[in-house]
Amino acid sequence: MTQSIVVQVGQCGNQIGCRFWDLALREHASVNKKGIFDEALCSFFRNVDTRAEAGGADAQRGKICSLKARAVLIDMEEGVVNEILQGPLRDLFDSKQLITDVSGSGNNWAVGHKLYGGQYREHIVENLRRTAEQCDCLQCFFVIHSMGGGTGSGLGTFVLNVLEEEFPEVYRFVTSVYPSAEDDVITSPYNSVLAMKELTEHADCVLPIENQALVDIVNKINQMANTGKLGNVKSNSLLTSNKGGIKENEKPFDAMNNIVANLLLNLTSSARFEGSLNMDLNEISMNLVPFPQLHYLTSSLTPLYTLADVNVPTRRLDQMFSDAFSKDHQLIRADPKHSLYLACALMVRGNVQISDLRRNIERLKPFLQFVSWNQEGWKTGLCSVPPVGHSHSLLALANNTCVKPTFIELRDRFSKLYRKKAHLHHYMQVDGMEQHCFTEAISSLSSLIEEYSQLDASKGIHVSYPPRLNII
Repeated sequence: MTQSIVVQVGQCGNQIGCRFWDLALREHASVNKKGIFDEALCSFFRNVDTRAEAGGADAQRGKICSLKARAVLIDMEEGVVNEILQGPLRDLFDSKQLITDVSGSGNNWAVGHKLYGGQYREHIVENLRRTAEQCDCLQCFFVIHSMGGGTGSGLGTFVLNVLEEEFPEVYRFVTSVYPSAEDDVITSPYNSVLAMKELTEHADCVLPIENQALVDIVNKINQMANTGKLGNVKSNSLLTSNKGGIKENEKPFDAMNNIVANLLLNLTSSARFEGSLNMDLNEISMNLVPFPQLHYLTSSLTPLYTLADVNVPTRRLDQMFSDAFSKDHQLIRADPKHSLYLACALMVRGNVQISDLRRNIERLKPFLQFVSWNQEGWKTGLCSVPPVGHSHSLLALANNTCVKPTFIELRDRFSKLYRKKAHLHHYMQVDGMEQHCFTEAISSLSSLIEEYSQLDASKGIHVSYPPRLNII
């Protein structure tokens, strides 16, 4: 059984990570009725004998063993991490897994990447190595961060560089939350573009998530719940509030973070549970990334709500596959149907047959445009354990040129600031930060956009190959 480590960086990264751990524990509890530590739990948790930890809080409370998350929590403002340590998940982490400061990064990529990166490098490496040594077969690091702030974008991508240097053979999956155009952080375009260069160069796969897409999805879910279209939404529903992650009171981003956490639940389901067609995490990178830099994968989920929150009739299986390719279910504002697919992975959970998978792929194929040299670019996974409260679910990951408009909009927002050199002096005051960092970052993003444009230009061009040799 392989193991993975989650690295949560910044306020957003830690809040999403917290939701992931909470939902994962609920999911395992629904399957593992006896509460026995098993291989499924081993993939993201370790079982600790608290008697070996002198003076441990668990030992004082009389607990002999407890679960610890395979995680490293990093934030240069200690508020969110402190909330986690005071909340229901406090026993899941210990002080050796935490790296915090008090002053924050001031929404400045350079402070997070250059200043705190240099200051905390040894501490970060030590924590990562200690967590890795507790794994028998480490397969993947999941980095969760946001792009708009200083710690998430700056220190988050610094950690990514450290992972590549220290653990070059271990896959690096990054979940990156991109700011909306109405973001209240004025420097978020700078932070995002500077971070993009690092993601392009040092990640194996990036799952871009747009804040605005999450807002749209939550508004749609709430509207459906209010009009009764979702059926009966249970009181104290995790659909509309957070009951278990950090504190009891609901926060504005809880519902949005819930969606991203559910993405990670589905993505890791094959690593955590058995299935007739389990998809290994390395297979995602192997099958969906034909060119090293084009590793940005759009994601869509159906259903968008999880757990036993909604008493609604089971969604028809075929409709679930159709929803996965609808723009309303994408976690970025995009319509992949009208763009070019390089490859696509379907990760299905629950009571679904391989024949159902194949039938729906054949049904959808005529409506989706794949690049000429990868017409059969489908990867499928089937995990037997569905999300709690549902009979089946689907996560679609697509390497699709529909990410290009998101990157173009980000470049345009960057250029508006950079032309006037607005707020640039805040970055230049940080040791090690030079103006060429900005020019290299925007050049890297432009090159990425150009690669997608060249692929788009090939749409509709079908290469004719000579016939294969026939042996009679």
